Amino acid sequence: MTRSRARRGPWFRREMSAGRFALAMNLPTLVFLGLVLAYPVAYAAYLSVHRVGLAQLRRGEFPFTGWENYGRVLEDPLFWVATKKTLIFTFITVGSEVVLAIAIALLINQAGIWTSRITRVLILLPYAIPPICNGLIWAFLYSFQFGFLNRILFSLGLIDNPVNWAGNPDTALYAVTVPYIWRTLPFAIILVHAALQGIPRELYEQAAIDGANAWHRFRRITWPMLQQIIAVILILRTAFAFAVFEEILAITQGGPGDATWVAAWYSYKITFSPPNNFGMGSASAFILTLMVAAIALVYLRFVYRRVTL
Repeated sequence: MTRSRARRGPWFRREMSAGRFALAMNLPTLVFLGLVLAYPVAYAAYLSVHRVGLAQLRRGEFPFTGWENYGRVLEDPLFWVATKKTLIFTFITVGSEVVLAIAIALLINQAGIWTSRITRVLILLPYAIPPICNGLIWAFLYSFQFGFLNRILFSLGLIDNPVNWAGNPDTALYAVTVPYIWRTLPFAIILVHAALQGIPRELYEQAAIDGANAWHRFRRITWPMLQQIIAVILILRTAFAFAVFEEILAITQGGPGDATWVAAWYSYKITFSPPNNFGMGSASAFILTLMVAAIALVYLRFVYRRVTL
């Protein structure tokens, strides 16, 4: 036994396996995520099954309520209004991002302009803008009296009177989708463009020799090769679209009326507006998380399965 230990040497000189090395390298990140994410999530779960309001905060006593907060959220008509608005917002933004990302990525890939520094800056610039700043910029553009959008449309002769884009219940939700798409679209473009770069050029050359036109090359080569990254974009963008908050806060603040009451805004108002029901707000946030998880499972069940097959 002594000889064996001598041959192996001290523990810090022994060769580490790949698995242990990977764990050692990722351990600081895991600890940090545990402190930053796991603890708040666990505490929110604790609050969701307790009665937590201003009175309870003063006394420091949180009575256990079980599933009462979840039941109150599900019985609230405004929650279902917010859910409906969230689904509409998600469908418009995620669908538009996928279509526009594919179109723009194909354009810059065919034209070979991605190498231009100016092009890369212009494409990536919206993604670098903080969401709240993006919302404030577009709130100014949408301004009924001073907005540049109304000025441009008026100068082009497309409108005769200013349009209250963010203040009209019929247009407010759609008005918020545009700034969100503008900010998040670069993320999808980068992923699609990277996937296009991985498609062998020989496939297109062989298809052209066989007489396939541009549409058939896209349908038979490009689209099947992009489906895996499209599945990733759908899952990520849906999760973030369900949690949209900053643009709502900066542009409409949930109004007019409940026209832009999305799920995240509902959780915020329930939590931080009188009577400040923190337990009910936490419950609504967890219900939102379950909705996103269910949609992600649908994507994995249908989209990703088709990709792997």
